[in-house]
This record gives sequence, structure tokens and C-alpha cells, in this order.
Amino acid sequence: MPTILNSPTSASLIAAALGIRDLDAIGPAEVEQICFAGARAALALFIVQLAVNALWSWLFFAWRLGGPAFAEVLLLWCLIAATAIAFRRISALAAVLLLPYLAWVTFASALTFAVWRLNPALLG
Repeated sequence: MPTILNSPTSASLIAAALGIRDLDAIGPAEVEQICFAGARAALALFIVQLAVNALWSWLFFAWRLGGPAFAEVLLLWCLIAATAIAFRRISALAAVLLLPYLAWVTFASALTFAVWRLNPALLG
């Protein structure tokens, strides 16, 4: 458990921020659980979208599968959007920092589609 939650002052501040009136009713473990409840799901989404991002390179460049690469980049876009939404519940800044990545993947999606459709012999 993080040591910051063991301090009476920080526990009181966290409890006040969460609207908990009776600090004696809960301990540091409960405060930690309340604070980081959505963090595991958000982190899991982030890791999944990283793996999907890595797969796109293999589909498009190594295996030259244009259609599956396009479908996969659309899935990646959805995962990044879901990650930003999950991050927003924890930190607005974290969500905003994903927006340039989402913009880049939007452009990459259009580029993937165009290259695939213009080179059917090369990208199956």
C-alpha cells in the first residue's frame, strides 16, 4: 500500500474529497480501493490497445494483408477512444493526452484504406 495513504493528514484530505464524513469507519485500504477502482480497467484497456497497435504493423507491412489491417486499425481506433473515456474517469489530463494519438490513428485509418484499395495486387 502506498505510504501516502498511511498519513492521517492525507487520509483526511482524501476522505473529505470523496465526501466521506466518518473517517474512522474506513481505513487506508478502503480509501485506496475507492480511489483506484477504475484504474485497473483503464490500464487493461491501455495494454490491449498497445498490443493491437503492434499487430497492425505486422498485418500491413510484414504479412501484406490490407483488409485485415484496415479492420484492425478501426478496432484500434475504438480501443483508443474507450481508453480515453476510461482515463477521463480517473484524470482529465490523461484523457486529453490520448487525443493526438486518436487523431493520428484516424489519419492512419484513412491512409491504410487508401493504400489497400489502390494496391489490391500488393495488399491482397
